[in-house]
Amino acid sequence: MISAVILFISQYQYITQAIWHDSDKILTYMEQENDWDRDLLLDPAWEKQQRKTFTAWCNSHLRKAGTQIENIEEDFRDGLKLMLLLEVISGERLPKPERGKMRVHKINNVNKALDFIASKGVKLVSIGAEEIVDGNAKMTLGMIWTIILRFAIQDISVEETSAKEGLLLWCQRKTAPYKNVNVQNFHISWKDGLAFNALIHRHRPELIDYDKLRKDDPVTNLNNAFEVAEKYLDIPKMLDAEDIVGTLRPDEKAIMTYVSCFYHAFSGAQKAETAANRICKVLAVNQENEHLMEDYEKLASDLLEWIRRTIPWLENRAPEKTMAEMQQKLEDFRDYRRVHKPPKVQEKCQLEINFNTLQTKLRLSNRPAFMPSEGRMVSDINGAWHALEGAEKGYEEWLLNEIRRLERLDHLAEKFRQKAAIHESWTDGKEAMLTQKDYETASLSEVKALLRKHEAFESDLAAHQDRVEQIAAIAQELNELDYYDSPSVNARCQNICQQWDVLGSLTQSRKESLERTEKQLESIDELYLEYAKRAAPFNNWIEGAMEDLQDMFIVHNIEEIQGLITAHEQFKSTLPEANKERKAIQDIQAEVQKIAQYNGIKLSGTNPYTTITPESIDSKWEQLLVPQRDQALQEELSKQQSNDHLRRKFATQANIVGPWIQTKMEEIGRISIEMNGTLEDQLTNLREYEQSIIDYKPNIDQLEGDHQLIQEALIFDNKYTAYTMEHLRVGWEQLLTTIARTINEIENQILTRDAKGISQEQLHEYRASFNHFDKVRGPGSGEFKACLISLGYDGDAEFARIMGIVDPNNSGAVTFQAFIDFMSRETTDTDTADQVIASFKILAGDKNFITAEELRRELPPDQAEYCIARMAPYTGPDGAPGALDYMSFSTALYGESDL
Repeated sequence: MISAVILFISQYQYITQAIWHDSDKILTYMEQENDWDRDLLLDPAWEKQQRKTFTAWCNSHLRKAGTQIENIEEDFRDGLKLMLLLEVISGERLPKPERGKMRVHKINNVNKALDFIASKGVKLVSIGAEEIVDGNAKMTLGMIWTIILRFAIQDISVEETSAKEGLLLWCQRKTAPYKNVNVQNFHISWKDGLAFNALIHRHRPELIDYDKLRKDDPVTNLNNAFEVAEKYLDIPKMLDAEDIVGTLRPDEKAIMTYVSCFYHAFSGAQKAETAANRICKVLAVNQENEHLMEDYEKLASDLLEWIRRTIPWLENRAPEKTMAEMQQKLEDFRDYRRVHKPPKVQEKCQLEINFNTLQTKLRLSNRPAFMPSEGRMVSDINGAWHALEGAEKGYEEWLLNEIRRLERLDHLAEKFRQKAAIHESWTDGKEAMLTQKDYETASLSEVKALLRKHEAFESDLAAHQDRVEQIAAIAQELNELDYYDSPSVNARCQNICQQWDVLGSLTQSRKESLERTEKQLESIDELYLEYAKRAAPFNNWIEGAMEDLQDMFIVHNIEEIQGLITAHEQFKSTLPEANKERKAIQDIQAEVQKIAQYNGIKLSGTNPYTTITPESIDSKWEQLLVPQRDQALQEELSKQQSNDHLRRKFATQANIVGPWIQTKMEEIGRISIEMNGTLEDQLTNLREYEQSIIDYKPNIDQLEGDHQLIQEALIFDNKYTAYTMEHLRVGWEQLLTTIARTINEIENQILTRDAKGISQEQLHEYRASFNHFDKVRGPGSGEFKACLISLGYDGDAEFARIMGIVDPNNSGAVTFQAFIDFMSRETTDTDTADQVIASFKILAGDKNFITAEELRRELPPDQAEYCIARMAPYTGPDGAPGALDYMSFSTALYGESDL
């Protein structure tokens, strides 16, 4: 019992030390996966699988030398077949073996084999020639596993992984499309046999009908794969299906050894797969770029269509008839400014960012620059946007001017109606008065009285001449300003003028009649006459004053209303003198009464020279609307003071926001030149800076609110600030656009740096060189030439070549993005059209054309169909039916200049 334990411990120590290490190469996978697991060696089932697999593997190579082995631990004891095996699998000659039968000869031969293994970078620990010569099975199996790892598995490399990981990744990729197959390891993932069948079917689909295999019949599956591999692929049967199925966990090393034979058997297809991967990568880039182009075209079309629909609306100058209708137009325009336009500003900015990002991706993938459809260039959109803003500015100016015009028209029309109503009221009955024949039966005194009365009327008529002229002048102005109700105004004015002419004619006719009878009339009451002469002008003055006090007024600022108040105060200062005149006129009437009473004269009850009674004068005097006028003027003063407050409030905020926007614009320009740290740091700082700008938006909104109050109050000027809301809007939009473009530039630089493998130090060097010669935000050709000279470029021809790359449109300026694209292109290897053609040539089996079946077999379905839809038929002399031209297709991917 003790001896058995000692034997177990010695075997465990001996075996666990039998691990090979790579002293000169990176073979860490062999350290992570100990080549010889303790439990594995103690499991008889695993040892049986290894014996069969390793024996079959050795024989697959030894038969090339015309020999084989039967017992793996016995047949390698003399070292002869071991040395022969190493010569076959390495293709090199080992030292000449010793042919003696003695133990020392065998040990020397085995040592020669072990020395050769060690010369290949494999360090064998605790495996000596004596153990192999003595037929130690476990040590012999360990040595063969080491040989398998070194010569069959180590050099396997798939997508930057090697050895075991590379072989596992290769199996996963090849079996991924197959149902019920999920390769995660080299033991239980292979028990049902489907993975072996999937590997064969993937490369030789004609050998296996995979759809007929069942997951619940692993023995049939395994035997089918083993038999097909041995018969058609020259891979000897290295495992027994019953052993694999009957083991809880098949031996990993046996499975790896067997699977590596499949890998090497299909190694010819690996080259085609690499070519297919390159093509898939190129096509994926092309498809993504085409999607970005389609997105740009749609966004540009939508934006241009919106501009096309909006400009005619802004250019519509059809005036409305009323102030309310024009106010609605102004409100619609405010909604456009607040609601409809801001999202389009963002779309325009995003469109430019998408365009720049797309061009950067095209340059990084070595594709020709994107040229949008005709009329959809960024410059076209900027031109349309400029036209939109021009129409917008003109529309706003027209709206405000039209509102001013309608306001004045309403004022003039009301004034016309007032004056016309007063005049029509005065002329009412005048024609009847002038056409009566009362003087024919009157006495002399009565005729004289009638004559005097007529003279007073003429005085009154002359006083009304000015009002008629005012009415005609207002009507003329309404016509000139295109008042919508001009026909009715003209008709009323014409009636007044015609009636005025009739009154003039009738007045002249009645005067002549009275004068003819005057000689017959002598008696006249002087007092009545004096009363009439003084009462008429005074009465007219009162009526004029009443009319002036009722007259409407319109002002636009405090100075104008203060001028009206001053004029009103001056009018009030004349009232005491006017009151004296009123009392003097009343005294005349009192004197008439006194004289009549004193002399016992019976008066007729009315003044024969005038209809103006003392009572009417007193009544009109009492009706002078001085308090109402005072109130109206004070209300207008309060309104103008409120308007002035709105002006000051807007100006205070505008005078802060305007300089703030200008300062931020200057800071962005300075930041874009002086940025330090990594691109990620710069991007973080810029985004924080952008957020600080966005946080300022409430100040713009507050200013918009103040501006709306100003417009609603019909305030058209502001002497307290030079900033208009239009200027501030444009400045704000430019600020947001500029910071967004600056951030996009850094993002594109990160994209370029990561795609081209530019180090942070290189990028700093490029930026320092560029900034040194960038004097005006994009150096001109002379400054850029100096920059190139500083970097070691020389010669006019070389300079012309580089300028054709960085400034293809001959704009005379070079952007930093174009500069780093050029520098990265000079130092970085990228996929080229030649490389893509070479990859297609591999898939085509060295033919100058490729078929649709080959494309569908080698490429993913979507990319295969993408190529088939775009490849032209092959027209060469050696073409076959259905042949496709992959050369011209590859050329088109990169542009003609790349070949």
